[in-house]
Amino acid sequence: MVSDPDRPTESSGADLRFSTTARRAVVIILSVVLLGLGWLWWDSRVPATYSLAPAAATGMAHPAQTSHTDQVDVTGLQADPDRPADVRMELKARSATLRNSNGGSFQGYTLNGSTPGPEIRARQGDMVEVVLHNIDIADGTTVHWHGVDVTAAMDGVAGVTQDAVKPGGSFTYRFVAEDPGTYWYHAHQVSHEQVIGGHFGALVIEPGSDERPTSDVTMLMHTYPGGSRTIAGTPGETRKDTAPGTTVRVRAINTDNVTTSVWVAGADPRLLAVDGRNLHEPGVVKNQRIRLAAGARADLEVTVPRDGAVRVQSPGVSLVLGPPGTGAPEAPTPAHELDLLSYGTPTAVPFDVAAPDRAYDYDIGRRIGFLDGRPGFWWTINGRMGRHVPMYMVREGEVVSMRITNRSSEVHPMHLHGHHVLVTARDGRPASGSPWWVDSLDVDAGESFDVIFLADNPGIWMDHCHNLPHAVEGLMTHISYEGVTTPFLLGRDSGNEPE
Repeated sequence: MVSDPDRPTESSGADLRFSTTARRAVVIILSVVLLGLGWLWWDSRVPATYSLAPAAATGMAHPAQTSHTDQVDVTGLQADPDRPADVRMELKARSATLRNSNGGSFQGYTLNGSTPGPEIRARQGDMVEVVLHNIDIADGTTVHWHGVDVTAAMDGVAGVTQDAVKPGGSFTYRFVAEDPGTYWYHAHQVSHEQVIGGHFGALVIEPGSDERPTSDVTMLMHTYPGGSRTIAGTPGETRKDTAPGTTVRVRAINTDNVTTSVWVAGADPRLLAVDGRNLHEPGVVKNQRIRLAAGARADLEVTVPRDGAVRVQSPGVSLVLGPPGTGAPEAPTPAHELDLLSYGTPTAVPFDVAAPDRAYDYDIGRRIGFLDGRPGFWWTINGRMGRHVPMYMVREGEVVSMRITNRSSEVHPMHLHGHHVLVTARDGRPASGSPWWVDSLDVDAGESFDVIFLADNPGIWMDHCHNLPHAVEGLMTHISYEGVTTPFLLGRDSGNEPE
């Protein structure tokens, strides 16, 4: 028998039916995948405008329990409006084409015609009044007082505590300089561009006159786009003429997005303060570097030798203190880092660290997904991204503990507005030295920190990574007090973009 080659056999019919079924399955699977991706894309998109007021926010770690009649507007949380200013300054913010230390140019920002902006100094207890004028910055701008636990209305975060100041507009900041220490100020509108571009300056709150140091110098470090590191805009070496035997408080400020360190050649320093808070019985630091997270500050005490000068170093820059023309030694980066978990000696703190009223986890991770409709590899907090990141709720007067765990492969300098937190443990190892209070804390890859704070400053406060591009990429949330609301809006049509 001869078979017809064009006649389908039983097996070829089965193959055809299988092929049709397989194609239908593939189409169904692809449709489901595309629909899922479409839903994830849509769900990730930020509304045109939205509010962070707890009644309107979603994804909160704990819901608000207050009625509308109990709510306090964040704009009402400010110092006595009738008290006259002890320190007053006008800041005129402009866009500008600037030259960097390598001879290139970049589009940046100035305050009163220069960058960094003018150093602001006040005494403890002073009423500080700063009027910000936006001359021509198209995106708008603000001023945030980094590390100063100001009242909430003065925090300078666009869309949370105020609207961004538009070109031709102004905003008046008023706060009491309650805590002596080293701080700085910077924009918190499009901050990832404006800060690196020059919108920043130093803020020093001096203690009472009987506590003032013999000498005091600020070491304000910054890297401009395309340039090398600078101290107050000057690359390389900066000198301050200082008499032999003089004891100097050096206020080192890291304004960059990444971690740096400082160390001293020609003398053995003491680390007096971190993030504006004095350490208890700090010892001499020998052959060790001191870490500064992005946004962090460190106050060092050094004494100029009788027969030379002393050099405070950081990668790429140094500050020389000594008589005119005196040379200062240099030292390579020390191999060992000072461990603040055990530096200094213990002393009492103002609350019971063993009995917090609330305990939260702040788990940092990263995954592929959509952030406001953009596909990418984004940062997550507690496994969530974008507008689904939780907002942590607290009540005034509570002691709040938090475990910050970094499950990513990069270091994150975590910065909480309006508060200083006390570090109680790192990777489960309890703190044993001086109370270590910070507002900017490096959490290395794979590391965890236990911190605790007193909720004594009502408001809605950003809690974010101060590597500012990371904040743009999702590593940002808020701590909100129950009963506090805000009239300001975020979203693409709001004109407010704080990160």
